[in-house]
Order: sequence, then C-alpha cells, then structure tokens
Amino acid sequence: MSEEHIEVEVAYARPDKQKIIALAVAPGTTALEAAEMSGITKEFPEIDLATAKLGLFGKHFGTKGMKSAEAYVLQERDRVEIYRPLIADPKEVRRKRAEKAKAEKEAAKKP
Repeated sequence: MSEEHIEVEVAYARPDKQKIIALAVAPGTTALEAAEMSGITKEFPEIDLATAKLGLFGKHFGTKGMKSAEAYVLQERDRVEIYRPLIADPKEVRRKRAEKAKAEKEAAKKP
C-alpha cells in the first residue's frame, strides 16, 4: 500500500454474527474515526460509537496507559475492536457459581 494510506481493520462480534471490515485510511486517523468510517453501525445498529468501549487487540482504549479512542492514532495493520456491554458482572457470576458449588457439596454430604 502507498504511504498515502495505511491498512487497518474494525471488528465487532455478537454470538450470532461477527464482522471484520478492512479499511485503507489516511495516516493520522484515530481509532474512533476508523470505526466511524467503517460503516459498521449500518450492519450492527445497536452499536453507539459515542458510548461503546473500543480497544486494540484486546486492550481497552483509555485504560492501563492506552490513549482514548479519540486520541489513539492508528498504525499499519491495527485492528480496532468494538466491545459489547457485559450482560452480567463477572464477579457476581463467579460468586453465585461458588455458592452453588458449596450448596451442592453440602447436599451431597447429607445422608
């Protein structure tokens, strides 16, 4: 590809449908701009890019030293990932699973 554009991808996945859109963008394009340019919201209208969590190869923008999606300038072959909101709090799910396992273990001990 010429120096006038870089190749990047925008990805989104639901349990029933996944999509990776390849784009050629100008150098200096941010992660949020690429997500907007991809047109992915036409395919997945439930995505609100203004509030969606975005990341790069599993690392969320705006956390752990990563710039925000509005500030992160994409590099060649970067993949912008759009994350779905969590249905359940993982800590709560683990707690309930542990309580259930404990109850089953105690029930198995009873004669």
